[in-house]
Amino acid sequence: MFDLRLSPEQLEIRDTVRDFVAREIRPQALAPARLEAFERPLLAGLLEAASKLGLRTLALPEDAGGAGADALTCCIVTEELAAGDPDIAAVLAHTAALGPLLERGPFLARFLEDDRFHLALAAGVGTAQDGGEWRLDGVATAVPNATVARLFVVRNGSGALLVPRESPGISVREQAGDWYHGSCGEVTFSNCRVPAANSTGAVGSIAPVLPAISLGIGRAAYEAALEYAKVRVQGGKPIIEHQAIAAKLGGIAMRLEVARSAVWRAAWASDHPEAVADRSLPDLSLQAVAEAFAPEAMLRAAKDAAECFGAMGVMRDMPLHKFVRDARICLHS
Repeated sequence: MFDLRLSPEQLEIRDTVRDFVAREIRPQALAPARLEAFERPLLAGLLEAASKLGLRTLALPEDAGGAGADALTCCIVTEELAAGDPDIAAVLAHTAALGPLLERGPFLARFLEDDRFHLALAAGVGTAQDGGEWRLDGVATAVPNATVARLFVVRNGSGALLVPRESPGISVREQAGDWYHGSCGEVTFSNCRVPAANSTGAVGSIAPVLPAISLGIGRAAYEAALEYAKVRVQGGKPIIEHQAIAAKLGGIAMRLEVARSAVWRAAWASDHPEAVADRSLPDLSLQAVAEAFAPEAMLRAAKDAAECFGAMGVMRDMPLHKFVRDARICLHS
């Protein structure tokens, strides 16, 4: 049965992350100097602090040292982080999604011990077996986490290869422009060789974390507009009491709820594939639905939230300018 009630553990994790975001992330992410910057550096100190909370190893099984979180819990955490800073959310979400691949591999100890040990999935790289080694050649473009990853995951037929960053034959270049969240780059493999022991299982289904990021951005924009509408007085009363503003806020709230339902349903389906097999769920990629719907809905939500601020909504030193831009990045992603 599809149950929208969160477990006590999920509620505790959500509230812990929400408190951390409010106390640590949001003050730095929304600092005026950072809002005006055309290039926003990754908040590395906060990223490491979030890792210490166990958010980097979130999906790793408990017997391997992680939290054993399911896809729905990962989406809940990602939304909470993105409501504070989508860059931190993106880096942690990509690393957590790939973490289970290290469960029985030679890199598990390093992954658990180093809070700066992040993972990246590099696609489109050629692999060939050469004796007791695998040889990798090719260029992977638009790789999330490329510039911060200590270990690359390269698809290899039905499985994957784990390639340390320090392996000879690897070069990483940061992606030009900044139309991405977190870290992104181009990874070149030139006669890069790794031991056959670095082979691991297939990259399984990954939780719909990208639409969860856009959901967090939309929620942050809504909460900012809601608070502003309560204190901004026009015509002798708070603007939230004006019909036009109230209707706009109501529309944003509805989009948030529908988008969250799409994301949670996709995550639940990922955790319960048997629901598709027994026809409880349609034979349809619910993750694709969430990935298509949520960014469009949240961009509209962010724009409507900015309009509640009037002319101030388009100023670079106001948070709504950031929210609209962040939401637009999700749409292009």
